[in-house]
Amino acid sequence: MPKLVLDCSVTMAWAFDDENDAYADGILTLLEQGQALAPSIWPLEVANTLLMGERRGRLTEAKTRWFIGKLKGLRVTVDAVGPNQIFGTLLSLAREHKLSSYDAAYLDLALREGLPLATRDQKLRLAARHCGVPLAGK
Repeated sequence: MPKLVLDCSVTMAWAFDDENDAYADGILTLLEQGQALAPSIWPLEVANTLLMGERRGRLTEAKTRWFIGKLKGLRVTVDAVGPNQIFGTLLSLAREHKLSSYDAAYLDLALREGLPLATRDQKLRLAARHCGVPLAGK
């Protein structure tokens, strides 16, 4: 059963037709048969992006509800870390690779769990390669 770390950029490509691509579709296919881990920031990022999509007229509330139902059907486990991890390793990763703390949370989780990272974010992809983290779906 394939296992990977899922980031918000891939997740949101499934919600917005104009952002979807073959890479995001490939990750979705993997998740239909496997499972993913995501840091605790993931549901907050997803919810915020959906709300912004609604406010900007890119999504309707009905489409958001449908999408959330679709996400609930996937096997995504949210990993919780405490302040020591956030203020320690995660902050160091963000500093070293010039990432936001949010993006560093995905990289940190992939490193801790030894899993490939599913992301469309180019800066995060580069940091993952630099740290020896494989990219999912490649």
